[in-house]
Amino acid sequence: MRMTLQKLAATVLALFLISAPASAQSKVTIAVGGGACLCYLPTVLANQLGEYEKAGLKVDLVDLKGGSDALKAVLGGSADVVSGYFDHCVNLAAKKQELQSFVVYDRYPGEVLVVSPTHTAEIKSIKDLAGKKVGVSAPGSSTDFFLKFLLKKNGIDPASVAVIGVGLGATAVAAMEQGQIDAAVMLDPSVTVLQASHGDLRILSDTRTAKDTLDVFGGEYPGGALYSTAAWVASHEKEAQALTNAILNTLNWIHTHSAEDIMEKMPPEMVGKSRELYLAALKNTIPMYSQNGKMDPKGADAVLAVFSVGSPEVARANIDVSKTWTNKFVDAAKKTTGTNAK
Repeated sequence: MRMTLQKLAATVLALFLISAPASAQSKVTIAVGGGACLCYLPTVLANQLGEYEKAGLKVDLVDLKGGSDALKAVLGGSADVVSGYFDHCVNLAAKKQELQSFVVYDRYPGEVLVVSPTHTAEIKSIKDLAGKKVGVSAPGSSTDFFLKFLLKKNGIDPASVAVIGVGLGATAVAAMEQGQIDAAVMLDPSVTVLQASHGDLRILSDTRTAKDTLDVFGGEYPGGALYSTAAWVASHEKEAQALTNAILNTLNWIHTHSAEDIMEKMPPEMVGKSRELYLAALKNTIPMYSQNGKMDPKGADAVLAVFSVGSPEVARANIDVSKTWTNKFVDAAKKTTGTNAK
């Protein structure tokens, strides 16, 4: 009887923590690895829809030029949570830094390796990138990891390529069009913008769809997620739950509204001057967004496998990848609110 009462009390307490919104005084700073990138749209849209506020949070979104900068903000204490790519959690585990993802919003990474329009003639394959200058959002970001993986996979020493940070938006497009770099790892809407001006744009690798992702990685490969240090997640469960609820509600909104509806909610400065191109890119991106917010364990394993190929440090680290993510907040939201986590 005592054990039954104890279990009942624990269940009631858990339900209270999950269903009760975080205190109106709860403030969370989220560092975003490039807010204008469509891969991070759910984080920004949640703010536009008022979902953080509904969950009882005052959220401050800090827009940075790449995932590595967002990660530095959290590790340095100037932000609480990263809105960035899950692969950082795996990479940092090799350095004994415990990071944990708690809600995933991208099913695929959406990264695209593109040749500069001014260098199409001499670069026809990934092997041709040896000795070239290749742009990434920022050195040490997921775009950089993706590049190194592709180079290694194609027998090219990553050290033979000059990696240059060019951001993700207009700066990346300008660097490509002006020939400042020979190629770049880009994301939408920048890829669609570049394609509109250069119909013969050469794409060397693409992970914007399930098929493309499978071709590159051999399986599902989670992209954008909310994550923080394991210590922060453990000591701020109410806030982590509130953030999860907000993102899940936003994902549900995305999948029940048109691309036009979504675009209308986004900040004008992120949509940019060409609404038509933004809309086209958004329509291509919507299937990339998760419908349930959950981490696929096989996807997490794929991230570890990819990094083990490209990083001897990760390969030697004997990482328990299950510690780098949790689905408990998504599962809890599903049980208490009926959110569309399937």
